[in-house]
Amino acid sequence: MKELVLSETGLERWRETIVQAISDFVKETGAKGAVLGLSGGVDSALVGALAKEALGNRLEALVMPVSGVSKSEDLEHAALISAKFGITSRVIELKEAATAVKNAFPDMIKNSGEGGFHARANIAPRLRMLFNYAAANLNNLVVLGTGNKTELLLGYFTKYGDGGVDFLPIGDLYKSQVHQLAEHMQVPREVIDKPPSAGLWHGQTDEEELGESYEILDQILYHTVEEGRGADETAKIMGINVKRVQRIIGLVESGHHKRAMPEIVKLPE
Repeated sequence: MKELVLSETGLERWRETIVQAISDFVKETGAKGAVLGLSGGVDSALVGALAKEALGNRLEALVMPVSGVSKSEDLEHAALISAKFGITSRVIELKEAATAVKNAFPDMIKNSGEGGFHARANIAPRLRMLFNYAAANLNNLVVLGTGNKTELLLGYFTKYGDGGVDFLPIGDLYKSQVHQLAEHMQVPREVIDKPPSAGLWHGQTDEEELGESYEILDQILYHTVEEGRGADETAKIMGINVKRVQRIIGLVESGHHKRAMPEIVKLPE
């Protein structure tokens, strides 16, 4: 879909805009620099490359795997990204901390249902948020998020986990556009091409969990969100079953609370 595809000139303009925005945000907040979680995936690789250009040595990255869940490939890719772009990074293993959380709240272990499964899966993203902000507090840094527009619209992130950040440099880029800008920034090919995964459990992939490829998701979202088309019209243009479009629209609507500040009860005068 050509509307989602940018020229090299357009990509360069977006690169300049994001780099300047990161620099401006850090300056406006009075922070000394920024920290981000580096997963070894394309989103964090792109944010790392852009932030390094904006901040130089005032950027640091935390690589936070969970032994037995995180792939060794992701650790290798995080190291590759750090080396290529000159990003200072450190590894913090989360397995012991995740086990301590479950032991402190045994209900998370005892509950074998969907609620227990999601409670356990979301421990790691929330621990990563904790360590990002610990680093931010210690060194007067802002926390850069790595969420893209596709994930944000679908609510495909952990509330107060990877969603707990100060600034979202690529939050207006659809996933397909993340890949385009990553190529433009010369992110290693093996990082761009591997199946996207939030690493919530062993063998998890984003597209399997979401039930659609990012290519299809981006087209549905572009038609419905950017162009304001309804489900029927979008399905007809794309040549797919309308129920697939309706399901994605439903995810956008149900995930609204994850994108909004907590509701405040307005009291009468």
